[in-house]
Amino acid sequence: MFGLSRAFACSGRAVAALRAPLARRLSAVEGITLSHQQQHSGGNGGFSFALSEEQIQYQEMARKFAREVIAPQASYYDETGEFPWNILKQAFELGLTNGSVPASIGGPGLGTLDGCLIAEELSWGCSGISTASTAAGLAQMPVVVAGNEQQQKKYLGRMLEEPLSAAYCVTEPGAGSDVAGTKTKAEKKGNEWVINGQKMWITNAGVANWYFVLAKTDPEKKPGEAFTGFIVDASTPGLSPGKKEWNMGQRASDTRGVTFEDVVVPAENVLGHPGMGFKIAMTAFDKTRPLVAASAIGVAQRALDEATQYSLQRKTFGKVIAEHQAVAFLLADMAIGIESSRAITYRSAWEVDQVCIVSHASC
Repeated sequence: MFGLSRAFACSGRAVAALRAPLARRLSAVEGITLSHQQQHSGGNGGFSFALSEEQIQYQEMARKFAREVIAPQASYYDETGEFPWNILKQAFELGLTNGSVPASIGGPGLGTLDGCLIAEELSWGCSGISTASTAAGLAQMPVVVAGNEQQQKKYLGRMLEEPLSAAYCVTEPGAGSDVAGTKTKAEKKGNEWVINGQKMWITNAGVANWYFVLAKTDPEKKPGEAFTGFIVDASTPGLSPGKKEWNMGQRASDTRGVTFEDVVVPAENVLGHPGMGFKIAMTAFDKTRPLVAASAIGVAQRALDEATQYSLQRKTFGKVIAEHQAVAFLLADMAIGIESSRAITYRSAWEVDQVCIVSHASC
């Protein structure tokens, strides 16, 4: 514990340095109101390793679900590449999906740390199935942070009524991490917008009910004002998902390209206002990226659990290999890496939740 304590010993100046960039980005997204409940992020009690009673309940429920439902079926979905609708329906019924949907419209209103607890446990069972279950949260987040009441009720509300999926369309063949390099464009014609372009490696693209789409609307302006975020229904003419990609360890997750050919979107489906898209997209990333790290931790924990179990069964020279110092050191190094990663990830999630409260941003 001494090592972990030292890892988390952080001065007030360092905490402020961590918080400031995110706070500036959140405050740049105009018209956002507070919907995250303080009890989900520890309120004003400061940082603590102790989980709330509600967080423990979510964690235990997700852990039980991963071990009893996901893990036994993981190999089937990884081999076939079939989308795990049956599992997602069960997760929906248990309340393990749509965690970020605000309480104001009937959702759980969970924070980023809460989502990490769930994502880690589900990924222990299968990272592909976990991604299929949690990736809709990335698409939902732009609507959470910048959607008006009508947009939230229409698109987030429907996901509370039945198990549905949504997709976040930002990445393109030539613009991944370089979001500013996005080439998909949208032109305003009357009271509508017409989108043309291609997105790539979009999670849930083939099963989504609706999409968040980032498109360039003013090429003359800097990235911070050149893009606009849109909500696009999957049934809109001109929208075409491509072939399914086969991702190693993620075959249960539906990943595809998406083509937009003269896709007409009503002005009421613009998030925030024109030119606000880049800030919205970056804020969505800020709030959801810790869950990606948490999923990786779930996979790592599963690897350690399997390795430990094997080391306690396999015998050489008259004893189980776990009793050989070389093997014990390997397992110890794995445990150290996992605990360090978990601590860093939870800390980052906690920071996001604290900034949400301080800056009165929706979470």
